[in-house]
Amino acid sequence: MVEIKPATGVSGHLLRVDYDTFVFRVYAADHTFVDYDLQHSDLCVTIADPDAFFYHEGGEHYLDHAPETLGKESVNTGV
Repeated sequence: MVEIKPATGVSGHLLRVDYDTFVFRVYAADHTFVDYDLQHSDLCVTIADPDAFFYHEGGEHYLDHAPETLGKESVNTGV
């Protein structure tokens, strides 16, 4: 039997658990969690983490922590 419930509105954490493996982790009030394997092909995501920053460096685009968190100087904030 398969248990199915809607995911709309659920908050969680997108975690890289291996070099090329990601999970969506959902925490319960008691700090336990469930890791969901990502099988959805085009999931819409809104970033709510104030420590998340987009970088464009040498033709590469990536998402990482804030420059301050990484111990980097902020050269261009894009503002």
